[in-house]
Amino acid sequence: MRGPLAPGALPLRRTPVEEFDALVLESVVAIERRLAETLGEKFTDLRHIEFAVEEVPPETQPYEADIVEERGVALSKLYPAQPGTIAASPRIVLYRRPIELRCESKGEAESLVRSVLAEQLASLLNLPPDDLEP
Repeated sequence: MRGPLAPGALPLRRTPVEEFDALVLESVVAIERRLAETLGEKFTDLRHIEFAVEEVPPETQPYEADIVEERGVALSKLYPAQPGTIAASPRIVLYRRPIELRCESKGEAESLVRSVLAEQLASLLNLPPDDLEP
């Protein structure tokens, strides 16, 4: 008969938050690869851009630009760089709960995250979104 399992013996499992964070990171890497293939030597990596995930969007004003939304609910927001401040780099924030609520499967979530990221990066880099979709 076996005794109780020690915490180190339990299999590691990601939380839904960790899964979503990993999905965003994988999507950024895939888009970066796509940009390198499309633009070749002209491509500069995306390390100068901050990517973040928040649970839900803050209240926004109807006239705010750089928000990707669906049916009036923000899915992401692009915060432009503000040189000389703590926000010296541009920042793209994805809102986990609104994105997850629109997806029934991991495949749908992956597609939506990539689409939202492509739209925000296209705006930031002044490129067509289709050039960014892996």
